[in-house]
Formats: sequence, structure tokens, C-alpha cells
Amino acid sequence: MKKTRLGVNIDHVATVRNARGEKYPDPLALALLAEKSGAHSITIHLREDRRHIRDYDLKNLKKKLKIPLNLEMAPTKSMLKIAIKYKPQFVCIVPEKRMEITTEGGLNLKRDINSLKNIISKLKKQKIRVSLFIEPKISDIKLSRRLGADCVELHVGKFCRMINNNKYSKLTFLKLKKTAFFAKKIGLEVHAGHGLTYKSAQLISKIYCISELNIGHFIVAESLFIGLPNSIKKFKKIIGS
Repeated sequence: MKKTRLGVNIDHVATVRNARGEKYPDPLALALLAEKSGAHSITIHLREDRRHIRDYDLKNLKKKLKIPLNLEMAPTKSMLKIAIKYKPQFVCIVPEKRMEITTEGGLNLKRDINSLKNIISKLKKQKIRVSLFIEPKISDIKLSRRLGADCVELHVGKFCRMINNNKYSKLTFLKLKKTAFFAKKIGLEVHAGHGLTYKSAQLISKIYCISELNIGHFIVAESLFIGLPNSIKKFKKIIGS
């Protein structure tokens, strides 16, 4: 039976903390609770503007967590230097725009091909698993393989918005499925993330080739009502984790 891993993104705990400039709620405390509740990994996005996660969060998490830490980062020299310094088990390279509310889409692989290839190579020399956050397109899958990535994380925001608006699209779902199957076929591990809720996660977890879902905003929001352990346990049951 297929087991889908659950990665819990804790960025928005830091967002709440930073809103008042306090030391609480502590992202590390939530990460440790998520670990205890059955999360398979913890994801953080250390943005260049440090709007939520800060450098000391990365340092503390790397020191205290027993499950893998997945660092999302922009493809820049400064972020590469930080990743090599702290050596998280996983790195997911993502695009960044200064004025965006959250990540708006996948990487532009063709535009950044040379810098991405260099960054991926240096990370892999440090024995860090490297994932690329991309749109669900066959062309991007092929290029990810050429660049030397270990994994791809499919940006499933469009599909999730459709589900949230009760506009399920079989065509969009089949496109995700086809893309995931192709990635797996050519040797890439396949993950999915962005905007996942109980309903959309249940649907996407049915795609056999997708081995990991990374979920943050909805888990943190749902935790306000039912608590983090219950939210994680519910997701794990839904996705067959």
C-alpha cells in the first residue's frame, strides 16, 4: 500500500510571531509538536526579506529536530552560502518576488539555467537532497532532470483553487497525474505543494507517483480550531500516510 509522506510548513507561525515583534509563538516549539504528532519533515522558507522565518529559526530547528528539515530558498549566492553553513537534509529551490504575498508559481528554469545548475551541484556535494519547485509541465520535468535535481515539487495552486471553488477539473487532475508519472519514470522523486487543504490533498494523494505533500497555511489555520496534533493526524489519515 502506498504511503504518502507529510511535510509540515511552519512559516505562518513565524508570521504571527513577527506581527507583534515578540518571541512567541515559537516556530521551534510548533515544529517539535508536529514531529511528535507524526510529521515526516518540517519545511521552512527563509526568504531574502526575512518576513517570517529568521536565520536563528533555521539554526535552532536544525539543531533540535530529529526528522528532516526542508529548507525552501531562492536560487541566490547568499542563500546557497546559508544552506551550506547549516546543511539541512533537504533543500527546495523556489522563486521569490519581493511584493508577492506567497510564492506565485514555479521556477523559470530556462531563465536561471546556469545559476541553478551551479547551485544544485554545490548542494549535492554537501549531500543535501535538492528539489525544484516547478509548474506541472513536461518541459520543466525534463529540464529539472538535466539540471541534476533529485526531486521536483509540483506547484498545485491552480488545482487547489479550483477545488476550493467547487470547480473540480478532471483535465487539470489528469495533467498533474501525467506530469508526475513522467517525472517518476525518468528518475525524479515527485512532491506536491501550495494551497493544499483536506479535500485537495485527498485527491492529489491518489496520484501514486507523488510521494510527499508539503502543507503549511491550511495546517496552521486549522490548528486554531482543532489543534496541531489533530490537524496532522487528520491529514495523515486522509492521504494514507
